[in-house]
Amino acid sequence: MVEFKVDLANPSEGKTYKITVSGQHANVLVRKKLGDEVDGMFFGLPGYKVKITGGSDREGFPMRKDIHSSTRKRVLLSESRGFHPEKYPGQRRKKSARGNEISAEIVQINAKVIQTGPKAIPDLIGAK
Repeated sequence: MVEFKVDLANPSEGKTYKITVSGQHANVLVRKKLGDEVDGMFFGLPGYKVKITGGSDREGFPMRKDIHSSTRKRVLLSESRGFHPEKYPGQRRKKSARGNEISAEIVQINAKVIQTGPKAIPDLIGAK
């Protein structure tokens, strides 16, 4: 069974919530891509709209929007997500990164609220 840890950012409040998604709701998220808008019901937030912005796999390799698959690939990167050069500006290096599609190997998903619902998020997820 697939289980995801979701870091849900709410820009209007300036807060981030940690939610665990498992079971049928997690299976619905498989095969979604970065940038997709998903109903908040799958995160336990009825009435909300959520946009998937990123994530990482078990080993911590980040997802990248420009890699079109669900597998891990070695890509040549300049300064961007997944690589920060230390020696000199303009340095490039081959690094491993995960594709833009959510699969069973993904453990953590980053998302943000784009449309709020009738109730507050702490009330729906039981946070203090």
